[in-house]
Amino acid sequence: MATFLYRLGRTAFRRRGYVALLWLAVLAAVGLGALRAPGAADEEFSTPGIESQKAFDLMQERFPGAAADGATARVVFVAPHGERVTATGHRKAIEETVTGLGDGAQVAGVTDPFTANAVSKDGTTAYATVTYKVKSSEITDTARTALDDAVDQARDTGLTVETGGSAMDSGGGPGGVAEVVGIAVAAVVLLTTFGSLAAAGLPLLTAILGVGVSMFTITVLSASLGLSTSTGTLAMMLGLAVGIDYALFVVSRYREERAGGRSPEEAAGIAVGTAGSAVVFAGLTVVIALAGLAVVGIPMLTKMGLTAAGAVVVAVVIALTVVPALLGFWPNAVLAGAARRRDAGRGDAGRGNAGRRRFRLRSKQPTPQDGNTAGRDDSHQSHASHASHDTRGSHHSHASDDTRRDNLGTRWARLVLRRPVPVLLLAVLGLGALAVPMTQLQLGMPGDEAKSTSTTERRAYDDLAEGFGPGFNGPLTIVVDARGAADAKAAVDTVSERIAGTTGVVSVSRAHFNKAGDTAVFTATPSTSPSDDRTKTLVKTIRGERPAVESAAGASYEVTGTTALNIDVAGKVQSALVPYLVTVVGLAVVLLLVVFRSLLVPLKAALGFLLSVLAALGAVVLVFQQGHAAGLFGVAQTGPIMSLMPIFLVGIVFGLAMDYEVFLVSRMREAYVHGESAREAVVSGFRHSARVVVAAALIMIAVFAGFIGESESMIKMIGFGMATAVLLDAFVVRMAIVPAVLALLGDRAWRLPKWLDRLLPRVDIEGEALTRDRGTAEAVATGADPDPTPDEPVEARL
Repeated sequence: MATFLYRLGRTAFRRRGYVALLWLAVLAAVGLGALRAPGAADEEFSTPGIESQKAFDLMQERFPGAAADGATARVVFVAPHGERVTATGHRKAIEETVTGLGDGAQVAGVTDPFTANAVSKDGTTAYATVTYKVKSSEITDTARTALDDAVDQARDTGLTVETGGSAMDSGGGPGGVAEVVGIAVAAVVLLTTFGSLAAAGLPLLTAILGVGVSMFTITVLSASLGLSTSTGTLAMMLGLAVGIDYALFVVSRYREERAGGRSPEEAAGIAVGTAGSAVVFAGLTVVIALAGLAVVGIPMLTKMGLTAAGAVVVAVVIALTVVPALLGFWPNAVLAGAARRRDAGRGDAGRGNAGRRRFRLRSKQPTPQDGNTAGRDDSHQSHASHASHDTRGSHHSHASDDTRRDNLGTRWARLVLRRPVPVLLLAVLGLGALAVPMTQLQLGMPGDEAKSTSTTERRAYDDLAEGFGPGFNGPLTIVVDARGAADAKAAVDTVSERIAGTTGVVSVSRAHFNKAGDTAVFTATPSTSPSDDRTKTLVKTIRGERPAVESAAGASYEVTGTTALNIDVAGKVQSALVPYLVTVVGLAVVLLLVVFRSLLVPLKAALGFLLSVLAALGAVVLVFQQGHAAGLFGVAQTGPIMSLMPIFLVGIVFGLAMDYEVFLVSRMREAYVHGESAREAVVSGFRHSARVVVAAALIMIAVFAGFIGESESMIKMIGFGMATAVLLDAFVVRMAIVPAVLALLGDRAWRLPKWLDRLLPRVDIEGEALTRDRGTAEAVATGADPDPTPDEPVEARL
């Protein structure tokens, strides 16, 4: 792996013009394709296998054309205090408004509240329903303006008028502000980390290129694959975050190699061969986590996961090809000012030859550090002995003053090594305390009730709840299949009467039959709000009484509607969470087992992730469900957590958490197999990777936190949850728990049973092959004869 990527990095460095032209051509091709592609459709949310979906499918089958997908707007009229909407003046104003609402070209019809029994019992509230011929995303600005004008005219008469319904949803998604905020913060972090405008700009440039290619490709494929307008949101969010991070790690390793005296081309090859290997495996963990979303069985979620996985793959390929190509154009620009001046004084050519001569002199005899491998597992002795010919070369020779000098990472690592037990206990107890609220997690699908009271949709929701009862905003739809009944009407009446008598049901509507007269639909209004636990209990009760009711009626029925659908989706997600965790964590543990050749390191990584994700879910419950610090994050209304939130958080954060694990721990293992003790390997890993991992985490947090400012509650919640999870995982788990556990485990952390070692495939993520075969690898990459000297050991030439 490392040797192949080393060659790829050097090839991209040398053929930088071709690489740049190739990617620009790809960007132009998919960009032109996106301009010509038909617009993405609004995908209907479907969840196969749940009762609500089965009932909805039955309605579409038995009522063809009735289940049209046209948008609706509900205009709510409230009389002034102490008055009624039935008063002559108010009634006339409402009727004139209804007439005006029906004049639009896109309007299919409007119901008059006085003829449709849409007036509250106390006479203070009424509503009219406007049905459109098109979907909400297809409603023109003219139609929306006409709706607003009619509402304003009604308000001028003294009535309080608010509007809700699907017609108020214009599609949306992130409006671009989140991306700008994330990129701006990322630029500051990169500039602070690298101290170079070029080094800070390169990861941003490549990340934007990757996001552009990914989003254009999604647009091109949207029609043929049935991708909706919201499918690309996750791909854009993750593509930007990992695109910056992956390029950041490659550039950081390139600077490190240049500081150690490598020529620009060789440094680019080594950076792609080592940091690039970590990028590949980190990307694989993210792809596994995202593709694993298919386990849940929700088509929309599967498509979002797969498109986001594609964006991650693009980010990985760009980090391995475009980054070294850009380094080839400006090999010294990414270096710090002092390094550029030092490099100018030495010259590139002499440094490259010196590096090669050092390799050959080092290869003639073992180094004193070979003795450090005594007493380890045979597999690690083998790795260490292979690496021993270059222990002072790859790992130590370029430990220049810059890398040998203690930095904040090494000082922190040594502090943890001195006090591993207190650090471990404090971190675990802190995350555990934050995870406690997760036990009160309530899942649902927030609607207009979760919006700010400054919106007309939220005010319409509240007015309807006050005038018609809290359950009016979430009626249950009952679909009765009386095809096998002797008397269909009598069977439907029996079902309706039984459900009307159920405790918790306020009223049932008149049943509506299809043309064939064998299927009927009616609504049952609960006494509680859609997000109330008692409503969930009511749905279970109605379904639980089904055997007795169906026996008495001679017909079957099913419960659907938005409220029942949300309850069913929440149950499906909860039941899928454990299989998803087992699948994703299991595959990732196997992958890390291959990467680190250790049993305990992958298990420690998985357990650390579980701690961070549970704590993040607890934080989400604290803010979005219980309302603590809700105003600080712009949360207008607390309520149940979006049903898909836990599965999103688990999948995405697991992949990102494994990124930090691979980047940080791979440097520790690299030091260990090169002869350092287990404890010093931890310090070396922090010396080389801590600053970059912190920068990468800050960038991720900035990108995700930018989405907290979005008005859409779902996006706000996802942004907060993922930003919190990355914060906890990077700074508590990876920076505190990981070194503390490795300090307590010592050499045992890197042991692997011999039988398992023989079974697992060998991959080179630390660059051992580059350490062992640098001369031959460089010769192969350049096409030159290695020309070994007579006194050079054979294994150094192999």
